[in-house]
Amino acid sequence: MNSSYCMVITTAPDRKVAEKLAESILNNKLAACIQMADIRSFFLWEGSLLKEDEVALYIKTTEARYSDLEAYLAEYHPYDVPEIIKLPVTAGLPSYLDWLDSTTGPFSSGSSPCC
Repeated sequence: MNSSYCMVITTAPDRKVAEKLAESILNNKLAACIQMADIRSFFLWEGSLLKEDEVALYIKTTEARYSDLEAYLAEYHPYDVPEIIKLPVTAGLPSYLDWLDSTTGPFSSGSSPCC
């Protein structure tokens, strides 16, 4: 099945940065909903094992807005190499998916870039 919707996962170093990213993503209509959760990440970076507190963002959007969202995160995310993972949404409540369509859209002139 080819999906018109996806969820994008990224992480931020703290709640303040996560909220700023979320607000700017929503203001720019790149997504319809973003959920956040405090997490503990273990990862290898430049040859070292790191253990960091982070905030995960679960971003619900459309396939049509994904490339703009990815470009936006690449430009405004504070990490050199931000986690940007896209998961397809294979099914969902039709009225919720309709809401995703109606909430996301082209960049509007009243919106502003992040950070």
